[in-house]
Amino acid sequence: MFRIGLFATGRGQGSLQLVTAVRDAIEEGRLPARVEFVFSNRDPGEFEPTDRFFEAVRGFGYPLVTRSFRRFKAALGDDSEGWRVKYDREVIDFLEPYGPDLCVLAGYLLIFSPALCERYTAINLHPAAPGGPIGMWQDVIWKLIETEASSSGNMMQSVIPEVDRGPIVTFSTFPITGGEFGPLWDEARGRSVEELREGPGESLPLFQAIRSAGTARERPLVVETLRAFAEGRVRIEDGAVVDGQVRPIEGLDLTQEIEAGLRATG
Repeated sequence: MFRIGLFATGRGQGSLQLVTAVRDAIEEGRLPARVEFVFSNRDPGEFEPTDRFFEAVRGFGYPLVTRSFRRFKAALGDDSEGWRVKYDREVIDFLEPYGPDLCVLAGYLLIFSPALCERYTAINLHPAAPGGPIGMWQDVIWKLIETEASSSGNMMQSVIPEVDRGPIVTFSTFPITGGEFGPLWDEARGRSVEELREGPGESLPLFQAIRSAGTARERPLVVETLRAFAEGRVRIEDGAVVDGQVRPIEGLDLTQEIEAGLRATG
């Protein structure tokens, strides 16, 4: 059975929705895997939203491991400059009883240190297609608007110490022109991105439509990626992404699976 480890801060609804999507896929038989653990860099009692996340994880029956990075850093006192390396080494010790085949960063708000990257094979979601903009999702969308891009997407990347620079593991794409997007582009044209940011900002209908199309495909991509790993269609070996025949690939295109799933549910 394929074993999954989940790293999540649990700050908002995103982490819970992702863990729930994985749980549902397992229970419905779509994902032949089990969750080995859920790790959070917060402790119970620190933040109410995270406590609600913890309650849900326990309700799913998943092992929950927590270690507050804030409390850890405060306890170091004068040695606080070296806290990241020491913290991640302690995280590795905490998780020693578990043996995940793959870890997923599900809204984990700390950067993996080289120690964690060496210990675990992990993947993370980036809200852009291969070759697309980098940065936070807001920056990605504004760049798409600035360049009048015709498509966008999401991708799962292998986690390496350099943020957003890991090899592409899987991806899916979707159009952001034509159909409902046509009138929204017409409305936005004629104004610079700086003007749009200062005026309507993120309430711009085009911005909202691109964001909605992307978020609708994020959790399905995570689940389909895990299924591809569990079925042996993609692997990460010695830092390289390979297919089921151990041939190097530049990411597995899961667009058809994602779009078929969306049509089936809606």
